Amino acid sequence: MNRIDTRVAQLRAAGRKALIPFFTAGDPGLESTVPVMHALVAAGADLIELGVPFSDPMADGPVIQRSSERALARGAGMHYVLETVRNFRAADKQTPVVLMGYLNPIEMRGAERFAQEASAAGVDGLLLVDLPPEEAHEARELFNQHGLALVLLAAPTTSAERLERIAREAQGYLYYVSFAGVTGADSLRPADVAERVAALRQTAKVPVVVGFGVKDAASAAALAPIADGVVVGSALVTALDNAGVAGAAAAATAFMLPLRAALDA
Repeated sequence: MNRIDTRVAQLRAAGRKALIPFFTAGDPGLESTVPVMHALVAAGADLIELGVPFSDPMADGPVIQRSSERALARGAGMHYVLETVRNFRAADKQTPVVLMGYLNPIEMRGAERFAQEASAAGVDGLLLVDLPPEEAHEARELFNQHGLALVLLAAPTTSAERLERIAREAQGYLYYVSFAGVTGADSLRPADVAERVAALRQTAKVPVVVGFGVKDAASAAALAPIADGVVVGSALVTALDNAGVAGAAAAATAFMLPLRAALDA
């Protein structure tokens, strides 16, 4: 049982909803990433999705695209991302960390080498936007050998047959994209996702969390009765960018506390 499974069991036992923040490693500064991670945990994050900067983040909207560009310009490559997780683990042995990104940086490093290094650094899972489940068998086996869960995505456009497969093969948690589009768009309608998420929760062996469109306490609270948790990304990335390096950790705390309170209520 890795850290994700342990945290899931703890949440279920406590009857709590998962709060999963996403932000890009290296933004708003190389030196701010670890402090922001610790601040997020202290403010109630159950798991952290750490974005791996990439030059062509096709599933992301302009906010995260620009964040990735800024981080890459500072030199936030894969080596930096893994060292960041390693440094975070020096003080936090429990909070699960999932790297979210794309296949290219992993393939450039070599999948076997990456899996070994990620596991050694303290990574718990991977969410790879451009790795479809039909092509994921070999990668999943490799990652699992190193204790890394492969988190899968489902969307409103996913066929019933594909949803069944995703629910069967999901590891860690299942990320349901609330609408067809890119991150950061303002199209969240909880009623539209309720039926799909309810069906997935009945068939999936892992929690189903909802992302895309979650931006504040109100949107998190609206999804709490529907899903096992929420993922918040673009709005947090914006808050961190506005705060700058010096204020990033404080901004993370201020942003997260209302969402945690809303989910717990």
